[in-house]
Amino acid sequence: MTDSTRAQHGARAVFGRRADFYTTSPTHTDRVTIDRLLAMAPIGPQDTWLDIGTGTGHTALALAEQVRCVIGSDLTPEMLNEAVGLTLESGVTNVSWHLADVHGLPYLDASFEGVTCRRAAHHFTDIDLALREILRVLPPGGWLLIDDRSAPENQTVDEIMDHLDRLHDPSHVRQYRPSVWRELLSRTGFELQSLSTYTQHRPIASLTRGVAPSDAQRIEQIVASVSEDARRLMNVMQRAGTTYLNHWYLMLAARKVG
Repeated sequence: MTDSTRAQHGARAVFGRRADFYTTSPTHTDRVTIDRLLAMAPIGPQDTWLDIGTGTGHTALALAEQVRCVIGSDLTPEMLNEAVGLTLESGVTNVSWHLADVHGLPYLDASFEGVTCRRAAHHFTDIDLALREILRVLPPGGWLLIDDRSAPENQTVDEIMDHLDRLHDPSHVRQYRPSVWRELLSRTGFELQSLSTYTQHRPIASLTRGVAPSDAQRIEQIVASVSEDARRLMNVMQRAGTTYLNHWYLMLAARKVG
C-alpha cells in the first residue's frame, strides 16, 4: 500500500466516524462564510459546478440555489449518506453525490464552469496533482474557489499550527500560507484573482475535543510551552479559565489560464 493510499484510507476512517458531526457543525454549516466564498466568482444560472471534498454537502446545497446542476464529491461514503439526507430534507433536486478522489477525478475535461473546495484541501495527499485534476475538469477561464485552513507568514507559527492540526486530526496533511498558495496556483496553470485571510479565536477544546487523551495532553503542552513571540502571534490567552488561540483561514478565487 502506498503512502497516498494509506492516507486516503485513514481519511475515510476519520471522516466516517465524524460524518454526523459535520452535518450540524457550526464551522461547516456557516452560511455566512459559504456565501462569502460563492460571491468571489460570477456564478451563472446555467452553470454546472463541482464541489470537491463536499463532506455532508453544505457548500454544494448552497451552490444549487444559483446554478443548473451541482455535483458534490467526497472520499467518504458516510459523509455522502449524510448529504443525501440533507438533500431530501431540503427538497433540492439539482444536486448529485459522487464517491470520488480529487487525485483522479472521474470526469471529462472541461466538464464544469467552476469548482468549489471548502475546508478540504489540507487533506490532499498530493496538492499539485489535485490542482492539476481540478484544472483539467475546467474550461479555459473556469473558476476555482477555495476556503481552507491556512497559516501566517511566519515559519515558527506555521510549524506549530501544523503540528497541532496533525495531533488533532491524523488525516491532516498540510495547511498552506498565502504565499505558498500563490506559488501552487501559478505553477499548476491557474491565475489568482483574489485572496483574503481571516482568523478565528477559538478555545483549545476545538483542537483537543474527540482526540486520544495522549494527543490532547500533547496539544495542551505545546500551546503552554510556545515562546513569547509565538504566543503573541498566536494570540494565546486565558479567558474564564480556558486557553484560546488563533486559527488561520484563507479564501481565494482563481481562474484557469487560457
